[in-house]
Amino acid sequence: MLRIEDIDTERRHPAFEAAILEDLAWLGLDWETPVRRQSEHLDAYQDALTRLRDQGLVYRCFKTRREILDASASAPHGPAVPYRGAPPASHDEARRLEAGEPYAWRLSLDAAREQLGPAWDDLEFTELGTGASGQTGAIRARPESAGDVILARKGLGVAYHLAVVVDDALQGISHVSRGEDLFEATHIQRLLQALLDLPTPVYRHHPLVLGPDGKRLAKRDHAQALREIRASGVSPQALRAELGI
Repeated sequence: MLRIEDIDTERRHPAFEAAILEDLAWLGLDWETPVRRQSEHLDAYQDALTRLRDQGLVYRCFKTRREILDASASAPHGPAVPYRGAPPASHDEARRLEAGEPYAWRLSLDAAREQLGPAWDDLEFTELGTGASGQTGAIRARPESAGDVILARKGLGVAYHLAVVVDDALQGISHVSRGEDLFEATHIQRLLQALLDLPTPVYRHHPLVLGPDGKRLAKRDHAQALREIRASGVSPQALRAELGI
């Protein structure tokens, strides 16, 4: 399965999407059509968010990133501890909403743990590849490592974690293959699957393709793109061999 993950970005230009699909086809990959574009299925994600809201599993958070970073940096446990919050007082929430302040919907880990009860300790997923620290096989999910993650923002739709678990279920995905930089995201996604009664795919996280400097390839670093590799005369067979696929 293939999908255009544009849920929390501006809608991609058709020519940009066409170039991606052309590059993938050149590499020898194919997929079922039509390609699912997240921005065309916002109702499905909002329905999932509404289910979580109705169960009391999310709360409005009015704190800015700067406020959270400042509070974390000044705490005795240090800045690495994931954010854990609480719903604002009802009168304060009403005042802020009336003032039109921006907010995010955060998943409450405390409420989620209470909802699942003993099943919280049974959450796990199967890893066919490896995490960044070599984790493989049956992995105990530890959603607490992510904190109270943002699932949506006012006026901006839902965020990645919620969108992908809904997509995986609606598309009947049995196996997810992605970079090891997303391994940690699996923990909170496994929790969302449990809360929404969605199936859990099998995961395979693979090492990232790195540049000569050892850094991951990224547009912001002006890394060589697949189209440039094509233009240099490299064959798809040679490139697949180098990537081990």
